[in-house]
Amino acid sequence: MDNKQKFNAIFAIFAVVSILVIHELWVEQQSIAPVPYSELENLLQQNKIAELTIREKFIVGELKEAENGKKTIVANRVEPELAEHLSQYKVPYTQVYESKFLATLLSWIVPALVFFGIWMFVLRRFAEKQGMGGSFMNIGKSKAKVYVEQQTGVTFDDVAGVDESKAELQEIVDFLKNPDEYGKLGARMPKGVLLVGPPGTGKTLLARAVAGQAAVPFFSISGSEFVEMFVGVGAARVRDLFEQARKSAPAIIFIDELDALGRVRTAAGIGGNDEREQTLNQLLVELDGFDPSSGLVLLAATNRPEVLDPALLRAGRFDRQVLVDRPDKLGRIAILQVHMKKIRLGDDVDPSQVADLTTGFSGADLANLVNEAALLATRRQAEEVSMHDFTQAIERIIAGLEKKNRLLNPKERKIVAYHEVGHALTALALPGTDPVFKISIIPRGIGSLGYTLQRPTEDRFLMTKEELENKIAVLLGGRAAEKLIFDHLSTGASDDIARATDIARNMVTRYGMDPDIGFVVYEENQPSFLAQQGHGHGVNGCQISDSTAQRIDDSVRKIIDDTFVRTYEIMEKNRDILERCAKTLLEKETLLEQELVELTADLKR
Repeated sequence: MDNKQKFNAIFAIFAVVSILVIHELWVEQQSIAPVPYSELENLLQQNKIAELTIREKFIVGELKEAENGKKTIVANRVEPELAEHLSQYKVPYTQVYESKFLATLLSWIVPALVFFGIWMFVLRRFAEKQGMGGSFMNIGKSKAKVYVEQQTGVTFDDVAGVDESKAELQEIVDFLKNPDEYGKLGARMPKGVLLVGPPGTGKTLLARAVAGQAAVPFFSISGSEFVEMFVGVGAARVRDLFEQARKSAPAIIFIDELDALGRVRTAAGIGGNDEREQTLNQLLVELDGFDPSSGLVLLAATNRPEVLDPALLRAGRFDRQVLVDRPDKLGRIAILQVHMKKIRLGDDVDPSQVADLTTGFSGADLANLVNEAALLATRRQAEEVSMHDFTQAIERIIAGLEKKNRLLNPKERKIVAYHEVGHALTALALPGTDPVFKISIIPRGIGSLGYTLQRPTEDRFLMTKEELENKIAVLLGGRAAEKLIFDHLSTGASDDIARATDIARNMVTRYGMDPDIGFVVYEENQPSFLAQQGHGHGVNGCQISDSTAQRIDDSVRKIIDDTFVRTYEIMEKNRDILERCAKTLLEKETLLEQELVELTADLKR
């Protein structure tokens, strides 16, 4: 007899017994008549009761002759003193006993439930803070959020500006869709693909696009969620994540911010984290243990590849690294077109012009730019977003918010005007510099009292020594104009001098552009997308002598001094134009490119 037949037999027996018990109770109830206690006394006086049974709370009497089909009567007991007192009034009376079972039950159960609820609440809050998923039973469970194609809503059509990266990942999409085709020649799919690039370039978006394009489940989790207070929890979560993914294969596992988990391990554990290292070791084991032919692909993203453990990056684990860099001009145009589809554009908006003004912007920066332009148009209650809105949004992102309430006294305002015109005239007088798009003396941001905005004509990847010196000259143009007109120095050029010094030091220590120092690198280039380049000597273990350090300092100062002299001469030759432009700028507060061209038509170069 199988389990189903046993269940049916037990259910049938239980049903028969229940029916018999109910029938017996029903028959008993049909033969018993409940009566008031006063009626019981009347029947006793009339000698109609043959037998009485006295119980704790009621009295059962057997009638000599049945009345109305009832042979037995039952009445609640009443105290003799009270019964004697009530009988003289000739009215029916009885006693009612209230059941205290429910109140007694609740008096025990309710406090227990309250204390149990408080205990569960405190336990859950503690578990959530410790990252246990709300229960001690879920300590090793993965927090991965599973996305399927309908939920991601992102395909390669929604990703622009990173065509090379898409081409690399398209191969993974094709493999997930048709794995048999890739096995004909014995090729295997890379186990892991590491997306490397600066913040905001679209690494996470690309990973989601791969899942959406391939129509496979997408397991996404941050590297920091693996590392917990309790030793062994992170490793358990790694195992759980891969186990979930294997059940849903073909699938994609995406680990964002891999550097939080895969940081290089220290020698002898000094300064390390045992839990993080155990988690990393478990990830390495999982990467060695799964077969890519099963349709499981690991994607990861980081903007700090230099801190990753070499064992994680070796072939057989992360077989391929895909650079997701900041887009070039064509890439910026494509990204802008994707985001501009969501807003109502004016006829004067040209994505190419916007791309010219956004050199160095990442995909996230461009998305923010389009949104800022739309907000500015909404604020002025316009029907569509114009090119003016985009220009204002770019200035707001680069230079900061306009501080119209920050009032400068006439002397400071005049110094700022000559300072900004000095930048612009130097840029116009020197060859190979970016054209000046706009200059303004309206304060912006935290410390900017004015700004000069240049528009690159093309993306540059190499610069000559002369171009770098001209770049330094443009930065020193403001200080040269102040020196010429006011014959004093102010703090307004502090940021310009810092940037000029940085360029000059790089020319000497990294680019080998000083013949006296030689073609030697004294400061190594940091392979980081986040860390700033250091300015000190002996970076990354590159030790130099004191005499060489002195020569480097002398060379940097010579470049700055020689360039300032050349910039000052330009200001002297064009003093009339300098004063003319500064006067106009003081009147209008802003000068655009065309106005500058007209005011500097007779500029001496």
